[in-house]
Amino acid sequence: MKETVLPDAPDAKSPAGADIRFIMDGTTGNMIHSTVPPGQINRATIHKSVSEFWYVLEGQGEIWRRDESEERITPLAPGVSIDVPVGTAFQYRCTGEVPLTFICITMPPWPGDQEASHVDGAWPPTV
Repeated sequence: MKETVLPDAPDAKSPAGADIRFIMDGTTGNMIHSTVPPGQINRATIHKSVSEFWYVLEGQGEIWRRDESEERITPLAPGVSIDVPVGTAFQYRCTGEVPLTFICITMPPWPGDQEASHVDGAWPPTV
């Protein structure tokens, strides 16, 4: 059994450009806390083997997702959950005046930054 406390400072940057704090890791997945400052547009990415679930905690934003069958932009606000299935291109941004923060669960565990490739997205990135 594990217990963690949210770190005060970010542990790393995601391949997309968000500040991340490692919360939990396990044999079936990982959990991080992600922060995107106001006005930041992250790089569009696609994952080779990892799917994600997100739960928005604070702020406002948008996420663009595209797979083989559809493409959409979803507003992000507290209480919204989304998925990013493996092989889905995605890009996200903070559109509000406070940071966009969310919990992200990866399945299986994140294997390292070589997992993500950059692709063309919906908006020009600022990072």
